[in-house]
Amino acid sequence: MNAFSSRIAEINDILSAVNLLQWDARVMMPPGGAATRGQQIATLKAKARELLLEASTEDAAETVMATSGDERERRAAGDVLAARKWHLSVPPALLRRQDEISILAGRAWEKARAEGDFSLFRPHLAEIVSLARQMAGAIGYDAHPYDPMVQIYEPGETAASLKALFDDLREGIKPILAAALNRPKPRTDFLYRTYPVEQQKALCAELAEILGLDFARSRLDTAVHPFEISFTRQDVRITSRWNPNYLPMSIFGTMHETGHALYEQGVDPALTRSAHATDLIGLYAVGGSSFGMHESQSRLFENHIGRSADFWALHFERLKAHFPDQLADVSEEEFVLAVNRTEPGLVRVEADELTYDLHIMLRVRIEMALMDGALAVDDVPAAWNEAMREDLGIAVPHDGLGCLQDVHWSSGYIGSFPTYTIGNVTAAQIMARLDETEPRLRDAARAGDLAPLRQKLGEIVWRHGRSRGRHAALSAIGAEAGDCSAYLSYLSGKFG
Repeated sequence: MNAFSSRIAEINDILSAVNLLQWDARVMMPPGGAATRGQQIATLKAKARELLLEASTEDAAETVMATSGDERERRAAGDVLAARKWHLSVPPALLRRQDEISILAGRAWEKARAEGDFSLFRPHLAEIVSLARQMAGAIGYDAHPYDPMVQIYEPGETAASLKALFDDLREGIKPILAAALNRPKPRTDFLYRTYPVEQQKALCAELAEILGLDFARSRLDTAVHPFEISFTRQDVRITSRWNPNYLPMSIFGTMHETGHALYEQGVDPALTRSAHATDLIGLYAVGGSSFGMHESQSRLFENHIGRSADFWALHFERLKAHFPDQLADVSEEEFVLAVNRTEPGLVRVEADELTYDLHIMLRVRIEMALMDGALAVDDVPAAWNEAMREDLGIAVPHDGLGCLQDVHWSSGYIGSFPTYTIGNVTAAQIMARLDETEPRLRDAARAGDLAPLRQKLGEIVWRHGRSRGRHAALSAIGAEAGDCSAYLSYLSGKFG
């Protein structure tokens, strides 16, 4: 291992330890640990940043750029130099405060969400927005302060490019949604029966394994808000949440996080502890090339596979074996129709595919307005509630089911919401191209063999880690980032 690889491995080790502390904070930590945990995470991330900014790191990267015959290694060195430039523009105290406030804000958010009271979270959100504005100013931007924030999560995107994508999607979704809502509603009563949590956990572990999750390198736990996190490809953890009176939450939440985990487990072992398994700007140990590309894999397995009639033709009897009494009067067709129904709702993570992106657009509009000063933090609940009425025709009963429902703002992730829609669009692009060029993959999946699909996704996405971005991955299969036609075609075929 040369000096460059050794230094990046050291940084990755520290950030993997940060991930472990963050996993613990959201899964195991007692409430009293929040203040010191934030300081611990901030200290470790500051240390990782110091190592990145040491002159010896720059020297090692420049040596690789000048002498290495390995294109991937030179690309990694270029990424390190670009990350150094980014970090040199942002004051260390600003980054440290962001890390500290995220843990404190997370606890305040949990309490505010449970009580449906925005005022408990308002001062924390005000500071988070202020810090985001300061960061945007430090990084610099040409057109909109949202641009540098979204580029942390999805390089190459801007407020303008997102507006163009969202405008196309909104116009395309409206007629499909109108047609879908005019159809007879499927039966859904059985989804709300009593499903014991322990049986849900057992079922979800089985489904994750069916999708391909290697439990020798993973585990499934419980969290308020489901997530996936990794400490190299050898230890990739997922969480879900369980509602004893609503079965789909756990099933599709687990499938979603499994898609994320498959991506991380599929990264080329040669990239372990390298710059291509490390987000050196966000200071995060992760193998996925961007949040949007990561989301494409979770949505692919949750929706294109997990909600398909083909999947449940194979596994509905397994579901009934776990819940024989609850599903005794339910047919396979009724179940598939129920979990693919279209009905505007309050909660993003429970939204159907057709209305989901309307939830995202609402959040992004609010974030952009907070960043450019058009919206005050105090006015977030009112802006949220008005947008829900306008976009989805729904009245929000309290803030817990409104602007407090997501963990993202408490974590400081302003700019990350667009990546969910980017993920939806990208998943549809990938599946459309694979259906066209390699129909055998769909045939194998229909027969219960997902290995060929996983292998192909590994070839075009997973194994590359962060060495191949979303635009390059799509170009390799003949698709273009920002083109939502495949996604609208998928939605029209399913719901139109």
